[in-house]
Amino acid sequence: MTNQLEQGTSCAGCGVKLQTETVDKPGFIPQAALAKEPAICQRCFRIKNYNEAASVAIDQDDFLKLLGGIAATNSLVVHIVDLFDFEGSLISGLQRFVGNNPVLLVVNKIDLLPKGINPNRLLNWVQKQTKAQGLRVVDIVLCSAKRNIGFERVIEAIGEHRGNRNVYVVGATNVGKSTLINRLIRDYSDLERELTTSRYPGTTLDAVHIPLDDGKEIIDTPGIVYSHRMTEIVPRDVLGALLPEKGIKPLVYQLNSGQTLFVGALARFDFIEGDRQSFTLYVSNALQIHRTKLERADELYADHKGELLAPPTKEQLEEMPEWTRHRLTVRRNSETDLFISGLGWIHVNGASGALVDIHVPKGVRVLMRDALI
Repeated sequence: MTNQLEQGTSCAGCGVKLQTETVDKPGFIPQAALAKEPAICQRCFRIKNYNEAASVAIDQDDFLKLLGGIAATNSLVVHIVDLFDFEGSLISGLQRFVGNNPVLLVVNKIDLLPKGINPNRLLNWVQKQTKAQGLRVVDIVLCSAKRNIGFERVIEAIGEHRGNRNVYVVGATNVGKSTLINRLIRDYSDLERELTTSRYPGTTLDAVHIPLDDGKEIIDTPGIVYSHRMTEIVPRDVLGALLPEKGIKPLVYQLNSGQTLFVGALARFDFIEGDRQSFTLYVSNALQIHRTKLERADELYADHKGELLAPPTKEQLEEMPEWTRHRLTVRRNSETDLFISGLGWIHVNGASGALVDIHVPKGVRVLMRDALI
């Protein structure tokens, strides 16, 4: 590429149109970097080399228009979800966007679950949850793109269902979409190209068209930002503690009613009523859990939030929404998870039922579901 920016040239990392005029706008690339091949914007350069990202917004109207255009195409839609945040990362209403195009559901990050989980049980659980959400799929594949687990099956499933179609890849932010697409490129295309991957939400800023060897394309769409996920609420430097990098080790607590667990300063779990029983936490092991009496919980939080109870720090908490309380009643003899989107879940082990409160930043989704494990 010459030192003149050709009109319409896109960043090879995130797909945004490149520009050399405004540093704080999407697609900025310094003049000196234009000669490099492939050309990537300054934001992608920083993510790839320094693991940092500037905050860049994408116009939501353009994004919805992009997603809504899929229905008019003849495509295979690959919907990638994060098993660790299944309900939080599933695209609600996807069916109306894709029309009659077949949907392949790829459930990523199975490596984060404890070892020894029965894959058939996982598959049955995903099928049930997917049906409950009203999403029709032609196939479901469990995998870990990062650990290269089950990826051969992803390739096979795409080959089985693609036919002579393009492939649209859709998903929420931070579900491992770009990591998986980079693997697809290596398997399906001679193109020496790698999308920008990072732990920051919204890394891909525009639709990225990747030519395949048979003349068709993989189209990577921007990640959907869902504000009901904890990962979208917290400051960026908290994501490292919030998002597990490897298999989580479940934490089991025997609690009497009137006891409280704090997950850093991100969430609070109150056991209000019920027989003594155990609760298992499935959250990132980088997060600190503190147990206290319910009667002391308010005081402990007021005195120690952002310090003993961290992350986030006191300063970061000021930028986050205030906590709101969710009261949940767990039925007797039910296999139940208490799910907190973007954080993980708490499994209720007792058969006697329980009345609990969960406090999280306002807007974060909390729900009861059939137990995953």
